[in-house]
Amino acid sequence: MSQNPFDLPHDQLPETIPVFPLTGVLLLPRGKLPLNIFEPRYLNMVQDALATNRMIGMVQPRDGGPGANPPLYDIGCAGRITSFSETEDGRFLITLTGVSRFRIVQEMATTRFYRRVVADWAGFATDLNDDAPCDVDRGRLDGVLRAYFKQQGISANWDSVAQAPLDRLVTSLAMICPFDAPEKQALLESPDLNARAQLLLALVEMAVHEDGEGSSGSRH
Repeated sequence: MSQNPFDLPHDQLPETIPVFPLTGVLLLPRGKLPLNIFEPRYLNMVQDALATNRMIGMVQPRDGGPGANPPLYDIGCAGRITSFSETEDGRFLITLTGVSRFRIVQEMATTRFYRRVVADWAGFATDLNDDAPCDVDRGRLDGVLRAYFKQQGISANWDSVAQAPLDRLVTSLAMICPFDAPEKQALLESPDLNARAQLLLALVEMAVHEDGEGSSGSRH
C-alpha cells in the first residue's frame, strides 16, 4: 500500500497542532495550499511550526462566531510546511501539503496569540494512502467542468486538466472551486476520495443547472 509523502505513521501524528482558521479555504490530504502570512499571531504560528514538526491545521470558522476567536468546525486538515520564504516586508510565503484530517478534541490556552488544539486523528487513517479508488465519470466531469469554469470566469489549461491523474484533479478542484463554506466543509468531511469526487461532481452540476435556469428565466 502506498504511503503518505512524509512516511509518517498515523499513530505518530502530533497530539496537538496550531490551527489557522480561514473561511472558504480548504486543505485536503496531498493537496498543496499556498498561504501569505502577515498577521503577527500567524507569523508566530509559522515560526513555532518551523521550529518543531512543521505541522499546521487548516480549519473553517463556523458562521456567526463572535469576536476574534469564533467557534470552529469540528474537522480540519493538517498540512506540513513544504516550502517557505520570507519577504523583505516581514511576511512569510508558505506552502502547506495536506497530510491528514483531524477532529478537534479541545482548544488549548496559549501565550502566542494563535489558536492550538488537541487533535484526534482516529478515523482518518486512509488519508495517508494515495491509492484510494476514484471511479467518477471523467468525461462527465470534464464536460460540466468546462461549463462551470466559463460560468465562474475561471481560465484553465485544458490539456493539463486532461493529463492530470483523477485523484489529484478531484483534490485540486475541491480546493480551488469557489464553493461556499458549508459546501467546502462537506467536501472535507466526505468519507473517502470517491465520495468526495461524487459530491464535487454534484456541486458543479448543481451550480451549472441553477445558472442555466436563471439565464432562461431572465429571457422571459
